[in-house]
Amino acid sequence: MFTGIIEEVGRVTGIAHENENRRLTVAASHLVKELKKGDSIAVSGVCLTAVEITATSFGADLAEETWNRTSFSRMKPGALVNLELPMRADGRFGGHIVQGHVDGTGKFIALEEISGADNYWLRIEIPPELARYVIFKGSLSIEGISLTVAKVEGKQVTIAIIPHTTDTTNLKSLKPGDPVNLEVDIIAKYVEKMMHGDSATSALTIERLVREGF
Repeated sequence: MFTGIIEEVGRVTGIAHENENRRLTVAASHLVKELKKGDSIAVSGVCLTAVEITATSFGADLAEETWNRTSFSRMKPGALVNLELPMRADGRFGGHIVQGHVDGTGKFIALEEISGADNYWLRIEIPPELARYVIFKGSLSIEGISLTVAKVEGKQVTIAIIPHTTDTTNLKSLKPGDPVNLEVDIIAKYVEKMMHGDSATSALTIERLVREGF
């Protein structure tokens, strides 16, 4: 499990076909020191398994499903990616629950400076099938970054971004039209399933949801 707090920005150095998969190689100066073969690492919000590690980089295999469902399809050598190691059991929960299981891709529209402030407005377009999970002040993982929704207007979502986030993530490297990885709040999906599942589950009440911790 991850929290959406980015620890390092890596750089894609290669994407090579390996049998039925693709091997993604990422250069990273800090997190590779903590990685060993078989460890999980979130790459722009996608949970991958490190299968090859050097002093300055790691490699991970991408299945066809991962390639097709995520923003990796736009990746070329030189692309910047957000990196996060799994949350430690004794660590602080700085963001929100991020599984690294991308629900789909949105479209980057713009990262605009806010007049008279040092902050930015991040604007993205989300697919209709994910819109029902995105709410005002709710959590949304974009490229693996834990962010809070400031405005929802139809398919367009606006998020306030502080300078620290632009300085420590890949957001400034994105161009209009680029796909971005999205993972919606897992709690929203569980609540939806319980409210609209089989007859036993659909009998849930607000009181029961409260008892279950929602």
